[in-house]
This record gives sequence, structure tokens and C-alpha cells, in this order.
Amino acid sequence: MIEKTLKTTTGKLRVKIPTHLNEVSLGQMIAMQEKPHLSDLDAISILSGIAVEELKNVCNIQDFDRFGEAIISLSNQIKYLYNSDDIPQTVTFIIGNKKIVIKVISNLSVEPAGAFMAARDIIADEINKHINLHGQEDWEAYFNPSLTACCHVLAHYFFCKATGKKYSEYEVEGFCEIVKALRVTEALPIAM
Repeated sequence: MIEKTLKTTTGKLRVKIPTHLNEVSLGQMIAMQEKPHLSDLDAISILSGIAVEELKNVCNIQDFDRFGEAIISLSNQIKYLYNSDDIPQTVTFIIGNKKIVIKVISNLSVEPAGAFMAARDIIADEINKHINLHGQEDWEAYFNPSLTACCHVLAHYFFCKATGKKYSEYEVEGFCEIVKALRVTEALPIAM
């Protein structure tokens, strides 16, 4: 983590952002991926949890240089993560005040049947979007699903195991918020 106190027009602002990908949540990465024209301030805002409007009050723009280097490093790290085959052995969900550790089994089939069908539809939609944008030729070589799709697949995969409840497509949607809190280094290799 990089932490720095910056002088603003109204006082001081403590800004803290991750320097390593294992400190970044899936939700933060989704927020950055969904922003069409991500500026440095947008990225710093997402990674620090500080509103852009507050960051705009920093007196010296050079104060952000150090954070910009960390953001570039994180973007390089994410490229390698997309190709990682290292699946974590466990993941930890925080549901309410409770930590729930789930063992990730080597057979990543989605169960129950409703979760499998929903995950299959999510993946099919992502493939169709990719083909519509880039054409059918060699689509498999260049296909990378969106992080939002990865989040939804993980929500379907882990919902029953993490909550102990019966499968409910509607409740899975709410569970996506819990999945977004996972570290991206855990979530993305499992989803891929």
C-alpha cells in the first residue's frame, strides 16, 4: 500500500491505494473496467475510496505522481492474472460479521443445476458479445470475459456453499456484492 497525506484547499487528505494486485478487490477492478475513460483521478478514487471531488481539491497535482506509478504497475499485473492457472485452495467470504472459508475443489463444475444453467448463460452472452465486436475468427484465442461476468459466475458457484441456503437466482444477485469483496487475485483465476 502507498499512503500519503496530501495538502488540499481545505486542509489535509490521507490517500491510501494498493500497490499489489492481491490488495485489490474484484469490485474495485470491476469499477475501473466499467469506467469508459478512466482518468488517473478516477483510478485513484476507486482504489482509495475517496470521491473524485475531494481529490480535485489537492493543491499540488504532482502529489499524484507516485500513485500514477502504482496504477500502471497494477494494470501490468492484471494482464498476467488473466492467464494465471494458479487457483487458490480456499476463499474467504465476509457475510455480515462472519468469516466463511470455502475450500475450492479441483472440479470447478457449477452446482446445483440452476446455478450451472445461469453460469452457462452468462458465459454464452459474453462469448456472443465478443464475437459481435471482434468477429468469429479465432475468438477463443482472444476472448477475455468481463470482470462483471466473472463476478456473476462466482456468485452462482459459491452462493449455496457460502450461505448454506438453497439455490435462488434472485438471492444470487445480492450475493454478487459479497463476491466483489474478494481479492481479484482469488476471484479471477477461479472464474476463468
